[in-house]
Amino acid sequence: MRKLTYVGQWSRIFRPVLIKTSLAIQIGMSLTLVQGTVPISSSTPQSSASDQKSQDTSKDQDQSTPVQKPKSQKKPKRGSLVIAPIPISSPAIGSGLNLIVGYVFKLDPEDSSSPPSQLGLAAIRTNNGTRGFAVGGRLYLKENTYQSAFAIAAGQVKMDFYGIGVRPNETSVIVPLSIKGKFVYGELLRNVGHSIFVGPRYQYRTLEAGQQSPTTSGGFEVPQVDIKAPSAAVGVHVQRDRRDSTFYPTKGSLFDFTGDFFDQAWGSRRQYQTYKIAYNEFRQLRPKQILAYRAMACSANQNVPFYDLCLYGYRSDIRGYTTGQFQDRRMFAAQAEYRLELPKRFGLVGFAGVGGVAERWSRFRADDLLPAGGVGLRFKLDKKNHINYRIDYAIGRAGPTLSIGVSEAF
Repeated sequence: MRKLTYVGQWSRIFRPVLIKTSLAIQIGMSLTLVQGTVPISSSTPQSSASDQKSQDTSKDQDQSTPVQKPKSQKKPKRGSLVIAPIPISSPAIGSGLNLIVGYVFKLDPEDSSSPPSQLGLAAIRTNNGTRGFAVGGRLYLKENTYQSAFAIAAGQVKMDFYGIGVRPNETSVIVPLSIKGKFVYGELLRNVGHSIFVGPRYQYRTLEAGQQSPTTSGGFEVPQVDIKAPSAAVGVHVQRDRRDSTFYPTKGSLFDFTGDFFDQAWGSRRQYQTYKIAYNEFRQLRPKQILAYRAMACSANQNVPFYDLCLYGYRSDIRGYTTGQFQDRRMFAAQAEYRLELPKRFGLVGFAGVGGVAERWSRFRADDLLPAGGVGLRFKLDKKNHINYRIDYAIGRAGPTLSIGVSEAF
């Protein structure tokens, strides 16, 4: 029986992935007004109604307890913080912990159009020497006119590399690799109308790749050009976001396209391009029941290095496969997920999907497809924005996996 594995997110250290694990801003105000009163008492028989009333009123003014001042108003919270430990146990990178700390807040509390902005950091460490640290964020500004994203990361990954173009049920020669590097990424999008955002993006990386042991016969060898190589890209990002929530959508859709162009003109050792396109849709079947769909495709062209190939199972496009076990120049994946909210912050999901990798679009074969399906458990970390801690068990052609994370898979 194949060993159950936890799918780690090691590849995120070297890719422009924003940390979306945080609680939402909570805005509230309470005002308590306490007024002191003293009952009127008479100590002498009533002689004149008007005189007596005047005397009693004078006494009250002199002897009564002063009116208490209102308590100070409770200052509304600017944002919320969450700390999420995610265990990792993978045959590729070993066992360890991925710690995520996130903060969500409103840049302008009066801005009712912009979603909450996000800041976060992540750290990973495993027993085989893999370690890394990243900070990032996504900011929404000017009534959702602009979106800005950034990430900075550094670390070292020691992993088992399965090779390129491995087919299902094919025995691969596993090669232990070590990749060390630093990474900087940023983008700025502008709303051009109809929920469409367009803007430029930039990324720069310095990577050192090597093999941890002598070359195995028939195994992958790191090309000389990639042993120590910078890579830099200028790109474009187009997005149409019609979801009702960025954390837990119940209706709407999200279209996302990115194109990154690596070239010597801006400091890259190799010249190549990567393209990714995805479409998500969300439908509410009944209260607390959501049906979500996702379809995506990836293409890596020209002189692309091994670390920028399309990775199957990356970012939970298909759960049920260890990230990096199947990779090539072309990839597609499609999946559907049923989401059910339960009492006491819990929830259940069921999902299924299919996809594949190939060197070219014309080389996809039905018997090489990679289907998977599974179930998951959810625990609501934040009630306001419905941010979940998720645990998903999935089975694919390569065996079972158990993935743990924060927020939905898509």
